[in-house]
Amino acid sequence: MKLLVTGGAGFIGSVVARMLLDAGHEVVVLDDLRTGHREALAPDAIHVEVGLHDAARVLTPQAGFDGVLHFAALIAAGESMVAPERYWHNNTVGSLALIDAVRAAGVPRLVFSSTAAVYGNPTELPIPETAQKAPTNTYGATKLAVDMALTSEAIGHGLAAVSLRYFNVAGAYLDGDTALGERHAPETHLIPIALEVAAGRREKLQLFGDDYPTVDGTCVRDYIHVADLARAHLLALGAATAGQHRVYNLGNGNGFTNRQVVEVVREVTGHPVPVEVTPRREGDPAELVASAALARTELGWEPSKPTLHDMVTDAWAFYRTHLDRP
Repeated sequence: MKLLVTGGAGFIGSVVARMLLDAGHEVVVLDDLRTGHREALAPDAIHVEVGLHDAARVLTPQAGFDGVLHFAALIAAGESMVAPERYWHNNTVGSLALIDAVRAAGVPRLVFSSTAAVYGNPTELPIPETAQKAPTNTYGATKLAVDMALTSEAIGHGLAAVSLRYFNVAGAYLDGDTALGERHAPETHLIPIALEVAAGRREKLQLFGDDYPTVDGTCVRDYIHVADLARAHLLALGAATAGQHRVYNLGNGNGFTNRQVVEVVREVTGHPVPVEVTPRREGDPAELVASAALARTELGWEPSKPTLHDMVTDAWAFYRTHLDRP
């Protein structure tokens, strides 16, 4: 198939683009490189340096695209609470522009990078796809709005849509000479920040809150290896059905506290990771753990690297090869 990958120079999008190419698909990456990295682009993919709002310049009826995989988004939950307008404009308005372009071009299928943040503070654990949606931050709200738009698009215009709701993505994609890992600027995710501290690039790690109702007072999150996550997108592409919007959670079903993550980073790196506890961030749920039973049953998806140790080991291997890069 000929596929458009939005955000294909980012962490997850770049891994999915490589896997799509390996599977024999033709890949065009749409990424304006505001947050992506040029060196993460798949060499065999066509890159169009265009923003999400201008996707119609690429998704034309004559272009012959068979599907879109949509990763382009701002992702920092904390930032979304202090600059909500950026998130609504990029994540929601930009996605609506993309959906308009998909419809106008007659593209039959779309796989969307959604998030567990749509559930907010869950009322049941592990969280099924049918759980109440009540996001506690703007980031989650912008993603939920797109999920709802895709349901309407499937019903109203026959789009084959799939939303994949991620929990915490970790690890790195290591395949021969290819190494793709997390490099956000600024970095907001726990594992890469902890690795920066272990490498001496940061003085200490801030833990936001230690008074949550969890085993050690810190937040609990479900982590999933980026390679496992990426494989799910290829399966979702094949499962997309005209006129339906399917939704799948992607996670391991096992939760780890922030303190437990820090301990694994210390173990894997062999370096100290000084910690400073600071107040809670607004909008952070105490616990997010997925039920991925539906993805296992309907997509045949199964994580191949489910342990936190594997994820941190791969992330550390990537980080050590990129110490001197921005």
